[in-house]
Amino acid sequence: MSELGQLVEKVRSKNAGPFKLTIDIFCGSKDAYDTVKATLPTERIATLLQTDPERLQRFDIPSLNVVKFSLDRPQVQGSIHDRDMHGASWAALIAEIKI
Repeated sequence: MSELGQLVEKVRSKNAGPFKLTIDIFCGSKDAYDTVKATLPTERIATLLQTDPERLQRFDIPSLNVVKFSLDRPQVQGSIHDRDMHGASWAALIAEIKI
């Protein structure tokens, strides 16, 4: 069992506007994409990100070998309680998942 970040080319998270975050898993190859798609359920990501699975959107993009997640930001970007202005720290959580 290895960490997701070791299997794929890159895990990136960023703002998708002031109210949403997006997390992109760039698999780099069809084999890595197939593995991620098969072994990374949406519910597991929702639990890790402490969000309702019903509110987490998942996009499997086979033509790009990418798995993408979109979710509501826990705090509006730039608000006094926002601890990650650019949404970049979420990628580290995903990259460390054992698959």
